[in-house]
Parts: sequence; C-alpha cells; structure tokens
Amino acid sequence: MEHFDILIVGGGSVGCAIAYTLSRYDLKVAVAEKELDVGMGTSGRNSGVVHAGFNNRPGSLMAKLCVAGSEGFESLCRLLDIPYNKTGKLVVGYDEADKQALLKLIAQGEKNGVKGLELIDGDAIRAMEPGLTASWAMYSRNTAVFNPFLYSIHLAEAAAQNGVRFYLDSPVTAIDAAENGYIVRAGAHTLSCRTLVNSAGLFADRISAMAGDPAFTIYPCRGEYYLLDKGDLKLPVYPVPRPGVGGLGVHLTVTVDGNILIGPSADYIDAPEDYSTTEPVLDQLRAEAQKLLPRLNMRTVIGTYAGVRPKLVKKGEANFGDFVIERSQRAKHLINLIGIESPGITASLPIAEMVRDILFEDTDLTEKPDFIPTYRGIPRFAELTRDQQRLLIAQDPDFGDVVCRCETVTRAQVKQALHNPIGATGIIAVKNRTRVTMGRCNGGYCFQRVVEMLLSEGKAPVDIDFKRRGDRPLLGYVKGVGESYGKS
Repeated sequence: MEHFDILIVGGGSVGCAIAYTLSRYDLKVAVAEKELDVGMGTSGRNSGVVHAGFNNRPGSLMAKLCVAGSEGFESLCRLLDIPYNKTGKLVVGYDEADKQALLKLIAQGEKNGVKGLELIDGDAIRAMEPGLTASWAMYSRNTAVFNPFLYSIHLAEAAAQNGVRFYLDSPVTAIDAAENGYIVRAGAHTLSCRTLVNSAGLFADRISAMAGDPAFTIYPCRGEYYLLDKGDLKLPVYPVPRPGVGGLGVHLTVTVDGNILIGPSADYIDAPEDYSTTEPVLDQLRAEAQKLLPRLNMRTVIGTYAGVRPKLVKKGEANFGDFVIERSQRAKHLINLIGIESPGITASLPIAEMVRDILFEDTDLTEKPDFIPTYRGIPRFAELTRDQQRLLIAQDPDFGDVVCRCETVTRAQVKQALHNPIGATGIIAVKNRTRVTMGRCNGGYCFQRVVEMLLSEGKAPVDIDFKRRGDRPLLGYVKGVGESYGKS
C-alpha cells in the first residue's frame, strides 16, 4: 500500500488542474481515475468554449471563478501548449423582447466583472457572420474556443512531470476512514492518503457518501450534439437564453480545429453515463440550428455524441445550483467538489487554487525549487509550415509517414501518443492526443494503421481497447491487419 499526502478522485479537467496546481509544492500527490485516460467524462464531451462569465448569477462561485478562469485561460494554454483561439461569441435575438433580454445579459455580465460586451445590430452581425438573420446580438469579445481533450491531458502530463502519480483504469470501490486520513481501494490498487479531494464529477455524490458525507445528490442532465466537418463558421453563435431551460440553448460552435458543433440539448436522465443520442432530439437540434443559420449544410455531418452535466438541481426546479467547493463538515479529511458543471472547465484553474487555499488552512505548503510550469505536447504536424515539417522529417523519418489522411497525423505522432507520460492505453489515448479517427472518414483509413502499430509493440489483438477496458474492436486475428499477429 502506497501513502500520499493528497489523493484526488477524478481525472477530469478540474481534477487534473488540481493535480497540476499541487505539483508545485512539496507534497506527494496521486490521481485515481476510473477510465483509461484523463478527460473522458464531462470534460471531453462539451462544446470546448471558454466562457466569459455573463451567464452566471452575480455573487455566485460560478460567476466569480468563471470570470477569473476566463481571464487567465489564454496564458495557461500558452504555458501548456493547448490549442486556443479567441474567437468572440454572438448571442443573437430577433425582436424587441430579445433585445431587452440581451441588454439584461450585458448588465449581468458587467456586474460579474466581464469585459468586452456590447450590443450590435443586424448589419454588424452579418459583417461578422454572413447568413445570420438575427436583428440584435450581444457580442462577447473575450469568449474563446480550445481543445478540451488536450486541456485535461496536458494538465495531467505537466503534473506527472512534476511527480504526480496517475492511477488510470482504477475506479474507486471502497473508502475506509483511517486514523489520519483514508484507505482507498482504486481498481487493483490500495492507496492511503492524509486528504481525499473528491473531484469525481457525475459520481461526486457517491464518492462523498463513501467517504462519510452523504449530504449530496447529483442529477445527470444529458446534452446531445452533432459534429460537422470543417466549415466556414467564424465564431460561436448562441440564442438568447430561455428561462427554465437546463442550459444555454442549442448553439453553433466552431471548434479550435475548424469543425462545427450543433448542440447541446438538455434532458435529465437516470443513468449518469448514458451517452446515447436520440432521433427526436437530433431532429430538434437540426431544426433549431438551421433557424440560427439557414445556410448550414447538414450533409457535412460526421457524427453525433453526448455529454452529461452533474447538476445539483432537480428537473423542474429553478435552473441554478452553485458550485460546492469545501472541506466537508461531516468527514474531517475530505475536500468536496460537487456540482461542477459548465462553466467548470473555464473555472478549473481558479477552482484548483481554491482547493490549494483550503489545504493551506491546516498544512504548510513549500514550493519545490525544481517545479517545471511549462509543458510541450506532441507536435501538431498539420499546423506547421512546410519548412518546419521538412525539419521534423529530417530529424525523424516517421514524421513523413502519414497515418491519418483527414487530419494529417504522422506515424511519429502516433508513436509519441502510445508512449504518453501518464501511461494511458487504448486507441482513445492516441485519438485524443493526435486526432486520428476524428476526420471525415471516421477512421476508415487510419484505424487499421493505428491497430497495426499497437500490434507491432507487442499487443495481442484481444488486448487492444478502444475507449474502455473490454471495449475491444478486435476479437482475434483479422485478415489484412497485422498479418504476423494474432494467428493461432
């Protein structure tokens, strides 16, 4: 059994931000994550938008931490090599009632301390985004988009380079109180800790109860999305928020890679990990998206997906539940983070700093002299100039072997992803680090090549996982894939 000062349960964006923040100090820190990689839950199933903070209730933790996170997000992304693009955002309306709602939204944002908000008319809207038919819009100058997968991954890998241990594929199944902390069963591991930080997202209520504080209930709320091929949308477009709806309304988002997202919906569900997409909801998404932008070409759809928010309010109740970030009053060695839904990723670093400050209350934290604040990820070959590409190929010929044609991902990039610093396994670890299988062919060309690379590293076909342990694309020898592997 290994002992840690701090054990973080949950490797989403907030858990990884806490790990990165605490890796600065002379502490022994670990993260227990139930999936094969970090950022696989709510943190990897969203719109990838850095929110400015105008939608959150004034005086709430959500508002305070969202604004602080938004203001520091770009510098953090530059520090950790996370793709980021300050696009701005339009929240659009069509009549006088919508105009008044937009003015109230601007006033609320300014009360929260948000900068760069203004009301613009139809001509200014169409100058930014031709094809929109709205009469009014709130323009949020400081809204941005980013890569949500690499956000969690690079926080985790930066934390790992500073000594944090990651236990992946390690669901927490038991938490027992000890004299000075907890003993935690996580997958095949038994770990002890002085302080348990509960950042388990959709399962935070269960982890809290297991640790001795049963005060919370999470209500899962699913949002479904369309994913479209790369298009010409320049910035996210949102409708005026409607009271009583469990989200910000169906919107259009351009991702940092140029794809277009439609969604999300907002429907309460019973199972926290029911990531189904449904025909009636997708039909609604399509209709509402084409109201926003009539020229939208639905023939460019690549796929659909869903995310689930960990809400603290029931269906039918007022659509507000603030973040809970506190040292438990019922369990001495537990710090709880409950109901961390949108804008949780935007607010993740200030949330992590708040957790650090809670630890400061009874622990003297000493900074490491050798802390490394920066991190460089796998080179994004497709984004480099021709001269930069030639230089990489000269250094490593595998950069000249394209494995994924849609996204121009090379063999060298896939190799680096397979040997990532936190030991993430499965095809999903390669996908989220390099974008293989994310293109318009949905892996029709590259999937086989990635499998062959896994086989060449000694993996048996039946040991290759896609997203989760046991989620296996191969059941045995497949003709044409790794001809020398898997034969009995």
